[in-house]
Amino acid sequence: MLEIAIPGADTLRLAYLVADFNGTLAVDGVLLPGVSDALRRLAGLLDLHVVTADTHGKARDSLAGLPCSLVVLPDGAQDVAKRRYVEKLGADRCVALGNGRNDRLMLAAAGLGIAVIEAEGATVETLLAAKVVAPGIGAALGLLLNPARLAATWRL
Repeated sequence: MLEIAIPGADTLRLAYLVADFNGTLAVDGVLLPGVSDALRRLAGLLDLHVVTADTHGKARDSLAGLPCSLVVLPDGAQDVAKRRYVEKLGADRCVALGNGRNDRLMLAAAGLGIAVIEAEGATVETLLAAKVVAPGIGAALGLLLNPARLAATWRL
């Protein structure tokens, strides 16, 4: 459990991290530098899930040995499937990370939705659905590993 006190707002009580893969944790199917280490550190605080369309077909190999569950979604209504996944876990207890149009609904539903901008970019709809926008996955995971950063961003 990760509890983050946000001045002027409710305390976040997060139990799950749900992340997209391509464009968020990886670029062109290759896990970005520092992601493995950060996920290992976060696994002591949150139950980790990767929910992806797996555009490049490399998610399973890239995540091998990491403490996370992987769900590869079939084509069609992936945005709805990602939102339902977050809701099934308990949306208010989830932090969701994503960049693509099919991530916008899960970011909006999650207690904390973070849009990540990497080499793939991010859709405007996803940016607007997020509560926080991070300039890369390192910064996004850093918000969770260093909660005072998140409190400084989200405070009233």
